[in-house]
Order: sequence, then structure tokens, then C-alpha cells
Amino acid sequence: MWMPRQMTLPIHAANLKAMGVPLAAADLADPMKEPLAAVVSLGGCTGSFVSPDGLIITNHHCVQQALQVNSTPETNLVEHGFLAKTRAEEKSAGPTQHVYITQGSKDITAAMTDGLAAIADPVARTKEVETREKAQLAACEKGRPGIKCSVESFYRGAEWQLIEQLELRDIRLVHAPARSVGNYGGEIDNWAWPRHTGDYSFFRAYVGKDGQPADFAKDNVPYHPAHWLKVATTPLVESDFVMVAGYPGRTERITTYSEVKFDVDFSYPQRIAQIQEFYDVLTALAAKGGMTAIKANMFKQFVQNALENQQSVLAGLTRGDALDVKRKLDEQVRAWAAKPGNEDYAKAIAALEETFTEARKTAKVDGVFARAANGSTMLGVANLLVRMAEERPKKDADRKAGFQDRDLPDLLDQQKQMAQQFDPDIDRALLKLSLKRALALPEADRPWLVTMLAPAKGQALDEALIDQRIGEWYKATTLTDEKVRIKLLTKGTSKELAKSKDPFIKVAVAMRPALKAFEAQQEARAGVRLLLAPKYAIAMREALDGALAPDANSTLRVTYGTVKRRGDGLPFTLASEIPAKDKGEEPFDAPPALLAAIKAKTWGPYADPTLGEVPVDFLSDVDTTGGNSGSPTLNGKGELIGLLFDGTTESVSSDVVFDPKITRSIHADIRYALWVMDAIDGADNLLTEMGVTPSL
Repeated sequence: MWMPRQMTLPIHAANLKAMGVPLAAADLADPMKEPLAAVVSLGGCTGSFVSPDGLIITNHHCVQQALQVNSTPETNLVEHGFLAKTRAEEKSAGPTQHVYITQGSKDITAAMTDGLAAIADPVARTKEVETREKAQLAACEKGRPGIKCSVESFYRGAEWQLIEQLELRDIRLVHAPARSVGNYGGEIDNWAWPRHTGDYSFFRAYVGKDGQPADFAKDNVPYHPAHWLKVATTPLVESDFVMVAGYPGRTERITTYSEVKFDVDFSYPQRIAQIQEFYDVLTALAAKGGMTAIKANMFKQFVQNALENQQSVLAGLTRGDALDVKRKLDEQVRAWAAKPGNEDYAKAIAALEETFTEARKTAKVDGVFARAANGSTMLGVANLLVRMAEERPKKDADRKAGFQDRDLPDLLDQQKQMAQQFDPDIDRALLKLSLKRALALPEADRPWLVTMLAPAKGQALDEALIDQRIGEWYKATTLTDEKVRIKLLTKGTSKELAKSKDPFIKVAVAMRPALKAFEAQQEARAGVRLLLAPKYAIAMREALDGALAPDANSTLRVTYGTVKRRGDGLPFTLASEIPAKDKGEEPFDAPPALLAAIKAKTWGPYADPTLGEVPVDFLSDVDTTGGNSGSPTLNGKGELIGLLFDGTTESVSSDVVFDPKITRSIHADIRYALWVMDAIDGADNLLTEMGVTPSL
């Protein structure tokens, strides 16, 4: 997952030439040029412009929140999908759905790191980095409404970049196929191959009449991007070049062997158990019906995805020689550090390991506390209000990052959207899970739980008390009222909150000292590693002769490869395979109209000339991860041929130990999306807008 500027490395120019790619490697190094300029971040997923009127294509699973906030029990868009035939019918995707268009980046490594070693106190060192980051952001955004800047570290802090993005805030839902198309195969097929999932949907970005970013307003106008992708007309075949550009979320490849081994032995099993608990609760709540069921089913999709991801990563790391490969790479890094002249690196790596050893002693207790202290939406809101009241009296530059004036619009949007997403039954269940996990700790490791639950004299600290308190808190809280939350967020004082009778605020106030101590502990550890972790990353890069992409961190990346099968069988799945797979019940319940079109072989111009019909999904060997969902898959001309939406179970462990032999990504073929839009959903207006002539 290469940074765009790394595409100028000789190895990429040579590879692209050898693969017969007409695109110049230099064009892939500039986010302001085609095709990268058409690729946008959706804040967790990726999308791309496909028309001059701000139409954005992404994955179906990336628009679930927009479908849910526009659903009612009578009009369940999550289940039945949505199509706006006109611009007037397009629905707001919600106040928190933004689109970010990268404008450029600037190396600020020296500004962020010079002089840090002279700061003896690790906490002060961490705070100094935050101070520098806030100064960079303030200077970048000053007098530039609509521009959102971020400071990102690469190679574990060895390099820092100031990223500049245009932030569009009025995003509208345009089209999503029915669940039985967009999530066909559901949980059973997740991370599996072969797949027959039409994982595509559409947003549109709007701006004010002056062309500037603006909040939702009926009289806003479509955003006109400088660049947009064209739909490919050349058929895609096995071994063809493919490229994915997007915003991958997180990988952990530049890590020590001991970090990975600890995760295998402890972190992944703990995480899997917690996710499984939440999934089981959501399954039970989904049976209740009404809006709780709609919301629970939406969350279930994401939770199940995370569960299977973590299970597959653990399985991949414990299967075969993955850990041995990691151990050997770690030894290679340490061997480089042991060479004469590299003594500083060797000392730093040894010291870094000591910090890991120390942190692991309290890892379980720390994890349980962090989860319980913000164990639900309601408790998280209360903590936010208490902290904001602390920060507001300070000068803006002195406030904690996340609580400055630049952060307030996003915080307010979150409160506005909460009413559409919040469900008290789901929230109660999540809080109970976190408190039960805390209850299972030895008493000496959870003194803060007494502070939270405040048992009466002689009352047992047990599950019955947890149930009692949760019942009392949700019955008496006023934080479900949006006006109350916004008033306290914008004007609340610490004195006022200290006198509050709201149970969640009372808990947040009582827990604040424990949270402060925990934050100080984390800042101290981070401050020590600020000087050590970059040394390990640099040593790895040197040991690999410079051919090392930094770990994914939600910044724009480019990855390329070929259409490639996994074992036997084609690297494509076909529409004609759906009827044999279909059972007429979720998750294999394709729409009758789709099954009829398949039976009639109504392929139109969307059939592949070699396959003789419409391909649904295809495999490639490109390197992707979470956050790449919705990323455009491009051919050698930079034209749209599909959408990245998943990986295979055996390949997700490549997020930690990369193995090109087994790494596969799954893409929705654009021809299937166009065929469904034309033959099934009647989305002629969108096809025409994308430059495709409706013909069915």
C-alpha cells in the first residue's frame, strides 16, 4: 500500500512498464492528477467521483448508516434499498457523513521531531508533540473554510506529513440496491470466495450556491469535481493489470516479533471474545422487531465483519509459517542494528522491547478499564461533556486535541445524528457487557468499579447491582434529549456538571480522576516510544533496502497487481451461478426480477465476450485492508472496472505478516453493478450520468 509519492521509485516505473501499463508512474504520485484526484475518503470507507455532478460510487456496506437513518419500520431502506430518480428525491446521508478530497501533503518531520530527545519527561514529550500538531493544523486551516488538515505519522513516527483535504459536508444518498443484492450471501459468504455480492451504492456531494462546502440545505447544488472516473469499455480478463487507490485504515506490519506474538497469545483472543459477546446480544435484539431490529441488524453486519476478520487474522498467524516469517524478519532488522555504526538503533530497539514488557503486565486490566469507562453511547456522551467543560475555559491553542473550536462542528453533528442511530436497548446491552467483564477481574484490579456502581453499605458488587444501576441510569437520564446535550456541549461548566443529577454525568464526574490517571499512564508510555519506535521502523526499512511501504493509516495509498485466481477455478464469478446458490431465504434470496433476468439471459452489452455472460465479482492479488472498502479498481488506463469490497479469510493475516502468495482481494465487477442498475432497478438516470447508455 504505497504512498502516492513512492510511485516514483524506480521499481514501480519498471513494474508498470513490464506490465504494459500506459499510465505513467509519475501520474500516480500526484493526488491532484487523474486518476487519484477522483478518489475520496468517506471517513472509514473510500469512494470515487464518477460524474461531473458529484456522483460518488462506493460499497453497499459503506452506505448502511445513511440507509438506517432514513429508515422507518414501514420504509426499511436497509432491506429494500433506495433509488432517487431525480436530484430532489436524494436523501441526506446524515450530518456525520462527510467526503474528504486530498489536496496535497507536506513533509513536516523536522518540525514535529526536532528537539524531542532533549525533553526528559515522557509525558511532557507527548504533550509537546500534540502542541506542535495543533500549531500545524491551525496554520494550515487559518482563513481557509472548507479545508480540513491532519497531521499523520508514518514509519512509527520516523516521518510526519501534513495532509490537506477539502471537506464536503452535504452528502446525499442516491442509490443502493436491495440487501439481497448488495449483501447477497451475508454472514455466510463474508470473507469467502466464490462470492456473488453486488456491493455497490451511490452518494452525491453537494455544496453551497457559491461552490463552497456547506452544511445540508435544500437549495445547495451538486459539487463539480475537477476529475471523475470513466467506466471501462475494454473487457477485463484473467492476468490483466489492476490498480486500487483508496484510504486503507490500519495495518501492523512494521512491528516486532514480540508484539505479534503477544497479540496472538492475548490480544486477538480477548478481542474475539468481546466481539462475539456483542454479536450474540445483537442477534437477540434483532428478533425484537421495530427500529431496534433495523439498527441491530445494521450493527450486526459490521460486528460480524470485525469478528470474522479477527478470527481469520489469528488463524492465519497461527497457521503455517507466518510467525516464523515474522521472527526471521525481526532477526534481520536486529542484525542490521547490530552492525558497527548502528549502535543507537540497537539500544533503542532493546529499550522499546522493555516498554512492551512493562505494558503487558497490565494489558488486561487496562483494556477492561478503557472499555468500561466509555462502555456505551450514553456514558461516552457524559464523558465528552465533562471533558469539554474542563477544556472550554482554556485558550483554544491550549485545549486538548479533539476539544478545540475546529472540532466543535463535528461534535455537534455527532449529537444531531445520535437521535437517528441511538437505541437504548442496544446501548444498555453494550454497557452491561463491559461492566460484567470488569466484574470478573480480581477486586484489587477494579477499585474504580465501586466508584461507578456506588453500592449501598453492605450491598454486594455483583451482576444484580449492574442490572439495577443500568435500569436506574437509563430511566433517569436527560441525555437522550438532543437540546440538553448540545446546550451542555456548548455552554456547560464544570461547576454546573458537578451539581448535575443526571446519572450518567454523575458517573462521568466521579470517574474523571481515574480517567485522568489512565491518560497520564498512556501519555507516559507514548512519550517513551516517541524516541524508540521510529528507530525500529528505520532499521526495518534499511534492512529491506528501502523497499518498505509504511503501515496503512487512513491516508491515500496505491496498490497494484493482476486479476488472479485462487487455486482452481476462474478468478470471476458469474450471474448464472446465482440460481443454484439461491435458497429463497436470507442471505441467499436474490430478487425475483434478478433471477428471471438470469434465466432469460438478458445480458445486454454487459456480458463478457469470453465468459458469455455478466461477471459478478473477481479476484486479484492487490494488497488492501479495511478502509479500502469502496475503493475504485482501475485498469491500466485509469478507468473504472470494479469496486474493492473484501478479502479472503486466509489473506487478512497479511495485515500483520504480508504474504503475497496468499493475499487476494475481492472486487465487485462494474459490469454486474451496471447490469443490475439497468435490468433490475431501472437506474437509467444514473447510468446516463456515468456515460453509460441504458439498453435493457
